[in-house]
Amino acid sequence: MATTLPKASVVIVGMGWVGGIIAAELTKAGHQVVVLERGKNRGTSDYYHVHDELRYASRYELMQDLSKETVTYRNNEKVRALPMRSYGSFLLGDGVGGAGVHWNGQYYRFLPYDFEIYSKTVERYGKAKIPEGMTLQDWGITYDELDPYFVKYEQMAGISGEPTTPENVGKLSKPYPTAPMKKTPGMKLFEEAASKLGYHPYIIPSANLSENYTNPDGIARAACQYCGFCERFGCEYGAKADPVVTVLPVAQQTGKMELRTFCNVIRVENDGKKATGVTYVQTTTGEEFTQPADVVVLAGYVFTNVKLLLLSKLGKPYDPKTQTGVIGKNYCYQNNGASGTAFYDDREFNIFMGAGALGSSLDDFNGDNFDHSDLNFLHGANIRFTQAGLRPIANNPTPPDTPSWGLAYKQATLKYANRVLNIGAQGCSLPYRYHYLDLDPTYKDAYGLPLMRMTFDFLDQDKELVKFIAGKVKGIADEMGASNVVVKDTLSTYNIVPYQSTHNTGGAIMGSDPDTSAVNSYLQMWDAENVFVCGATAFAHNSGYNPTATVGALAYRTAEGIEKYLQKGGMLV
Repeated sequence: MATTLPKASVVIVGMGWVGGIIAAELTKAGHQVVVLERGKNRGTSDYYHVHDELRYASRYELMQDLSKETVTYRNNEKVRALPMRSYGSFLLGDGVGGAGVHWNGQYYRFLPYDFEIYSKTVERYGKAKIPEGMTLQDWGITYDELDPYFVKYEQMAGISGEPTTPENVGKLSKPYPTAPMKKTPGMKLFEEAASKLGYHPYIIPSANLSENYTNPDGIARAACQYCGFCERFGCEYGAKADPVVTVLPVAQQTGKMELRTFCNVIRVENDGKKATGVTYVQTTTGEEFTQPADVVVLAGYVFTNVKLLLLSKLGKPYDPKTQTGVIGKNYCYQNNGASGTAFYDDREFNIFMGAGALGSSLDDFNGDNFDHSDLNFLHGANIRFTQAGLRPIANNPTPPDTPSWGLAYKQATLKYANRVLNIGAQGCSLPYRYHYLDLDPTYKDAYGLPLMRMTFDFLDQDKELVKFIAGKVKGIADEMGASNVVVKDTLSTYNIVPYQSTHNTGGAIMGSDPDTSAVNSYLQMWDAENVFVCGATAFAHNSGYNPTATVGALAYRTAEGIEKYLQKGGMLV
């Protein structure tokens, strides 16, 4: 029997980027907020001595315990889904800060094309260009409408970048608040090669600070030291923007936020039309509590949000057979299948130093920036050279014909330790009818609740995209003057075992039609006006970029929407 607690104005499930931003904005406006985080608390002091590759990168100190909570996976409905019990394809963060603690800090606004992808595609190519089964749809918001919220995130996080953007990406209404990161010899090589080919390279906008910065909330942070321990690590300097060093202190200083850790929410209490609160398990004691609230904000990771909606019977579950329902619909991943490795016999680089967002990229083959008329795929990829700092244990680059052991192997690893530059491509993932999330009928979590089940595979769209983008990657790599270039240009069946990307999206997507979307442009549920479902869960597809910029912008818009709702109630759109 759950103990019922005093009612709160707003209860937020999850203290990552989304929960932190919304908590900061609402408490600054004078609202009382309760935040429930299933993991432990964190501060900057937890990141001291963080350069422990085994502890954080290999043994996943910052990630959730897969023996208690995970997902099951299958390529299609004809095979049985099995649980992911070891980390591979993606990493699920845990604790205060969530995935915002262990990200690289690469900051890309999605393209204007992304938000109107269906309309723009039909306008240029006609409906027949969209493959059968591809459930492409507009987001219910435009790039220009989202721009003010991008700016808010950039000012808060101190995004470092060039003052203007190339013409083939969205314009900035306000320059980034700090200068771009330093340019390494590898970045110069990439940019020179790309420019010779007529492309438009630029320094990657970065949440790793290029200089000391104080944001509009008065939060001061120090400049990046280029130590290279960003992805899978917290930042002991506070140079990498994460919720713990940016928005969380702001909410705490108001005295209007109560943060409860080790609180795992298992259900959103509701009457089918509105939520009345949430029920959670205090994981250190096993006790259950019900937290009543006027507004419920789901700010967890994609799988957490969708699972809570399905368990709570909020919204209509998606049925791929009839293509009705919306909860679980349009699950998308990321397509990182195209890449190139340039080996140099006559030149060395310092590739073990760097920063998570240090690098250069181009978008000439991203979105609809090029003609797809004669191509068998839509959208594209951001092509990039990054110098994130190779982790010494995990990285031992050698040419593909090198023996896997013995003297020749040792000589090659010594020779190429600092003679390798990698070019990658962050490819889009577009939605399909039979790619979705639902509750697994067999496997359960530590609380006896069904695990989230994902059904997903790479299709011809993804494979054709990889083949095309790999050709462009090879062209750039060849121009960079390497002794030998190795390109990956094929993609096979999706495999959850090797690490690829933590950019899962969809499941409660935004839109302008309640029949085809779960939330409106404020991420307010069509079926329950006082429930806001946030994060990449709302993405109608995944672009050729990292998602955090768009997640952050949408969080600021949601905070604004919740304030309006608390004043007047009703649907905001």
